[in-house]
Amino acid sequence: MRLLSLVVLFLSCLPALSQPAQSKPLPNGGEFTAGDSTLRVTALRDDVLRVRMWRSGHAPEDASWAVLPEARTAQVNVTPTVGGFETAALEVTVGDKLRLAVTDRAGHLLQQDIEPVQWQGDRFRIYKRKWPTEHFFGLGDKPGPLDRAGQAFTMWNTDNFGWQESTDPIYKSIPFFISFQSGIALGVLFDNTWRSFFDFGREMPDTYSFGASNGPIDYYLIYGPDPKKVVETYAWLTGPTPLPPLWSLGFQQSRYSYEPESRLMEVADRLRADHIPADAVYLDIDFQQKNRPFTVDQIKFPNFSAMVSELARKQFHLVVITDLHIAKAPNEGYAPYDSGTAGDHFVKNPDGSTYVGPVWPGPSVFPEFTQKATREWWGGLYKEFTSQKVAGFWNDMNEPAVFTYPTKTMPDDVQHRIDEPGFQKRTAAHLEIHNIYGLENSRATYEGLLKLQPNQRPFVLTRASYAGGQRYAATWTGDNSSTWNHLRQTVPQLLNLGLSGFSMSGADVGGFAGSPSPDLLTRWLQLAAFQPIDRDHAAKGTRDHEPWADGPQHEAIRRRYIEERYRLLPYLYTAAEETSRDGMPIMRPLFLEFPHATTDGHPMDLDAGGGEYMFGANLLIAPSPSPEEVAPYELHLPAGIWYDYWTGEKLDRRTKTAARDLEIRDAAIAVKPIMITPKLEELPVYVREGSILPLAPLTQSTEEKPQGALTLRVYPGEQCGGAIYQDDGTSFAYRNGHFLRMSFTCEQQSNGRVRVHIGAHEGDFRPWWHEIRIEVIDGTTPAKTRTVEDTGRSMDVIVQ
Repeated sequence: MRLLSLVVLFLSCLPALSQPAQSKPLPNGGEFTAGDSTLRVTALRDDVLRVRMWRSGHAPEDASWAVLPEARTAQVNVTPTVGGFETAALEVTVGDKLRLAVTDRAGHLLQQDIEPVQWQGDRFRIYKRKWPTEHFFGLGDKPGPLDRAGQAFTMWNTDNFGWQESTDPIYKSIPFFISFQSGIALGVLFDNTWRSFFDFGREMPDTYSFGASNGPIDYYLIYGPDPKKVVETYAWLTGPTPLPPLWSLGFQQSRYSYEPESRLMEVADRLRADHIPADAVYLDIDFQQKNRPFTVDQIKFPNFSAMVSELARKQFHLVVITDLHIAKAPNEGYAPYDSGTAGDHFVKNPDGSTYVGPVWPGPSVFPEFTQKATREWWGGLYKEFTSQKVAGFWNDMNEPAVFTYPTKTMPDDVQHRIDEPGFQKRTAAHLEIHNIYGLENSRATYEGLLKLQPNQRPFVLTRASYAGGQRYAATWTGDNSSTWNHLRQTVPQLLNLGLSGFSMSGADVGGFAGSPSPDLLTRWLQLAAFQPIDRDHAAKGTRDHEPWADGPQHEAIRRRYIEERYRLLPYLYTAAEETSRDGMPIMRPLFLEFPHATTDGHPMDLDAGGGEYMFGANLLIAPSPSPEEVAPYELHLPAGIWYDYWTGEKLDRRTKTAARDLEIRDAAIAVKPIMITPKLEELPVYVREGSILPLAPLTQSTEEKPQGALTLRVYPGEQCGGAIYQDDGTSFAYRNGHFLRMSFTCEQQSNGRVRVHIGAHEGDFRPWWHEIRIEVIDGTTPAKTRTVEDTGRSMDVIVQ
């Protein structure tokens, strides 16, 4: 009897491998029930699982603001197993109390519930096993280190002026992260719009968890095993960043605020006079009448339409702010308020009255972006600006920010009316809608611009968003500060934004809050030249941030780096086109390109101290992890051959083992770091061997046609190749074949010559160049060069 009791006790203590109380096989997964809880796990693809759980027998609404409908409803057939099922890539097991375990077909345990879901009323938390060597990346632009391990976060979009490294939450809620363990990556998207929580081992070192205050248990597991594959699949799930207009990759100059009109033109003229390449200037809220969106102060800007035309003549694109709060101004002829009221487009209080809260214009009302009709109304408000050829629009304050309350947003009980294809028509409390309000604001802007200008790519910049928001807008990290620490924060924030889908992102160059020292501004402008969005922006009351501030010595350094960005635009635009297809971020952590660069499988970025990163696939940017210091710092280059971008110097980072086996470009071997002594005029940049970089002659804007040959800068090595993508930079004609794509390869021959293969033109777009200049950088000086006519046909060119 005692032996039987011990056996029963042993069986009851087994982990989540025993058969659940009830299970129902599905063609694409399985449904499992224990008590009043149901767990449904389905396979969207062999490498993508969707996990849903509910109580009391009623499945929650199957809808999403983030996940594309075609991805959410995709499915593949699975093979049932005891306690679960398997796909071609994954094995799913559901044990007692609905505890889930997922392994790959090689037997690697990818994720395991360590206890049942914990419920407290409507609040719930899911607990997963965490390995000591597990690392976590993503969650958008949360401040702090690149690796989220050991930290905890809240998702609740918050206007947090002058946030600091420990501040949480800030502006965006992107509930997606990547687990990286021993070289294997797994992505997790927790699609719940309510206030949610993530803990990556802060409370319990062997556990990570996520949950929410309400709403559905609905999350997606994305298997790599390569981290690039996870990023690509996340783009399949939530959509990639669309191809931006070319001008948005140029240098952008902004301030809160350039006023009056003469001041804005003075800045634009100075950029041209000092030969500082630039493509965009911005107007903040002071250009508006009484801070009211969609108005122009006729005293400060008496010739607004003519000013926009004059800026265009000088090859500048104008971006204006259009905050979402509409001034409550009855009987004052304020069209957005009048038309919005007539169409019943504003958010309501619980008693049915229109909610009013104070923002920049004073008492304001807020559009109901959860209604399709309201988004269409909002989009139509841009008609006058677009007719005047305003080029881009900046959606700020859309957390939504409200000045009255300690929470800095609407009261929790404000009511939102959901009237949206794919959703049940219903009313929802602000607690459910808050985190997607900025997303739907930028969606309304983007879709409205498309309707007004169907063949022009919109440029929308948003501060708040949610997962999937990259489909509609670029973003930035909000109201940062003019400190060395905030310069240091820029790299991990933008890297995690890129991993979270937002490839088009930036940080206010120089810091928004405060006045940077001359050296800090110079360092920031250098670094921003190698980031997706390069926007110099400053708050009211701060000293000048423009590149010429601080005298000719600093201006010369700053100009040099902005000029280099413009020479690299063919490379940068090609990377932007790639991200529009597969979601691969322009700015990348090292582990994305070199997942096996360390012997124990940890991300190499952790050795770099948060400083180094990849700009596209081939350029490694190596700022000091402590940029205010003058002491030497360590540079950790992945194993292999690298070249100094500025000098062409060859750095052989191979060991004897690596030299014998060059088939793996990120061979797992240890190499000693390089010591770099910082100099104000230098930002170390390195090129990966085997790269072919396309470069253009210098121009002062993207509107200016480059004069001269396309340069292919060739760095011979294993797997040598490159590509260039070109189109008209503004329209959607590329979708109908009006583009140019060329690929290149190289081969180093035994006699020292280099054979460069130039692929034939794909597409019918005619580029600006007629000749191609090939520069071979192989560590010898001077570089070997040859110029050939570009006939559009495939050709081999020998350079010696």
